[in-house]
Amino acid sequence: MNPRFGTPPERGRRYIRRPGAYAVLWRDGQILVTHQAAPQPEFQLPGGGVEAGESPIQALHREVFEETGWRIAAPRRLGTFRRFTFMPEYDLWAEKLCMIYLAFPVRRLSAPTEPGHSAHWLDPHEAVELLGNPGDAAFVRGLIG
Repeated sequence: MNPRFGTPPERGRRYIRRPGAYAVLWRDGQILVTHQAAPQPEFQLPGGGVEAGESPIQALHREVFEETGWRIAAPRRLGTFRRFTFMPEYDLWAEKLCMIYLAFPVRRLSAPTEPGHSAHWLDPHEAVELLGNPGDAAFVRGLIG
């Protein structure tokens, strides 16, 4: 069973399973994260939902580019966690199945193309404190010891 982070599921509420791929992007002692302005301002590991017909690795490359403007290489799966949350942008209660990868940002091609996102390089210890999702923070914490 994958660990759960965040609030437990509400009894009697129907959740839609939403798989997603997210990356810890490590380079020169820093981590590249994304800041999402809405629906609430929050630092996050770049990534997002796996669309129909897409593999988690394909989603990872697409989402990282959309949210940071960077191309990545050598993704290696670190693990998976679950969290239960309301996704206002989809008007959906979701059981998010978050697959976390370690990858290396190799080339910045543009600014983020996803509206409301900006890319930020952070010290890993600072990232642990700023990441809005406790599952994301736990995976970064596990890498830095």
